[in-house]
Amino acid sequence: MKLLTTAAFAALAVLACPAQAQDAQGDFQIKLLGTGVLPDGAITSVNTDIVGLPADTQTEASDAFVPTLAAEYFVSDNLSIETICCLTRHDVDAVSGLPGAELVSNGTLIPATFTAKYHFDLGDVEPYVGAGATYFWWIDVEPGAATIPLGVTETTLSDEVGFVLQAGADIPIGDNGFGITVDAKRYFVDTTARWYVGDTLAIETEHELDPWVISAGVSFRF
Repeated sequence: MKLLTTAAFAALAVLACPAQAQDAQGDFQIKLLGTGVLPDGAITSVNTDIVGLPADTQTEASDAFVPTLAAEYFVSDNLSIETICCLTRHDVDAVSGLPGAELVSNGTLIPATFTAKYHFDLGDVEPYVGAGATYFWWIDVEPGAATIPLGVTETTLSDEVGFVLQAGADIPIGDNGFGITVDAKRYFVDTTARWYVGDTLAIETEHELDPWVISAGVSFRF
């Protein structure tokens, strides 16, 4: 009965406003994207150092290129809420002090992210801006090759909450819900790295991650 009632109202809406009905779009959108994750990884503070790192030691995190799935719900024609699902893997290497030394290997991250987006209707192109929150969840981290000879047995990166800014555009292709999309996000989030020798904390440093996340791909709205 509920389905029949909904269908009846939909039919009345089409008869009353045929032009608007043709332009109506679904409330859900799925995107399959190719994504580049471009983090910083610079040291902002050294809290513990019993090893004696060179005073000018600085680091950077490696880039990653991964597939991404985005799911979006439209609260209204102009406002939506989006979340993404992806898994990225990064190394952290020294770029000064110990240049070329791998300090963190295969740091595997789930960047759980939710953003609220405002969409502008410009006809053939629908740009948007957004902002939201993220939780960086490190599910696996291994000691870098350069740290193992020093006796390091465990390396960790702290899970952290951060802030996200977003901009992009959806470009519909035809009237069947398909389209292409481009998206850029800037994350503002840090992490604390720790290296252990047995049960002893040998080094603790704080790092600025702040990655750019650039994506492009296809979308389907229904």
